[in-house]
Amino acid sequence: MLYVQVLVNGLVLGGLYSCIAVGFSLVWGVLNVINILHGSLIILGSYAAFFAYHYLHINPFLFVPVAAFLLFCLGYAIQLAFINRVMGSPVLITLTLTFGLNLLLYNLMILAFKADFRKVILSPPLGSINLGGVIVPIDRLISMGFALALVGLLYALLRGSRIGRAIVAVRMDREAAQLMGVNVSRIYAVTFGLGAAMAGAAGSLFSVMFPISPETANALLGKAFVICVLGGLGSVPGALVGGLALGLLESFGAVVFGSQWSTTVGFALMILVLVVRPSGLVGRKGFE
Repeated sequence: MLYVQVLVNGLVLGGLYSCIAVGFSLVWGVLNVINILHGSLIILGSYAAFFAYHYLHINPFLFVPVAAFLLFCLGYAIQLAFINRVMGSPVLITLTLTFGLNLLLYNLMILAFKADFRKVILSPPLGSINLGGVIVPIDRLISMGFALALVGLLYALLRGSRIGRAIVAVRMDREAAQLMGVNVSRIYAVTFGLGAAMAGAAGSLFSVMFPISPETANALLGKAFVICVLGGLGSVPGALVGGLALGLLESFGAVVFGSQWSTTVGFALMILVLVVRPSGLVGRKGFE
């Protein structure tokens, strides 16, 4: 029964991880930008949900679309104002730019919110359910459901909408897409905005499950990086598979090796995947 409980915990955690990583994967795959800012955007979404709950009494689950919209606007503006100016430059240039923007946002959050850990405590608490001896907190179950739904919505957007097909076209061949009339600069801004929107939505869900602090941003960025490598760069299904894989690995790794080694197990697997299958578990050229 212990391992069934660990399996369920890993799946619940993995669902949230997939939502955390899918925006990072999208930006990296389409813009070829390693967005160091992504972890801080998640935490910013968490703080928005935290204060909306405490001062406006808006449930974090209901705040998810609001957080996504606010972060989309911020991401869109950041891409147009800063990142768009260095598109086409070597990866080191864009990496340095997003690193600098991350330092700026991180220090602003430290100044505004301090480094203390905070957490949304729902009142009344949602409690938990018992499924044949397996106990699952309802708030975590709802968070997983929202996370998987958001990943599914992003996949549907890329597959079934005009803007989604334009994003895929730019991902596959920027020059050919531009010749077909696609406004590449606008698509880059929309893509970065979508990545930020997914970060904001994931942050709203994260605030219910875990304590938040600006100090958590780097750990979340590291997890997003690992998930992208595991699942495959630029692939929405890959982010889902990678997130679930990392959630299961951390849960079982904590049981087998101890909780202090759970993160190390994830990074060790990342190195193994890079050696054996650099494209990731389900990665392929372009989006499916």
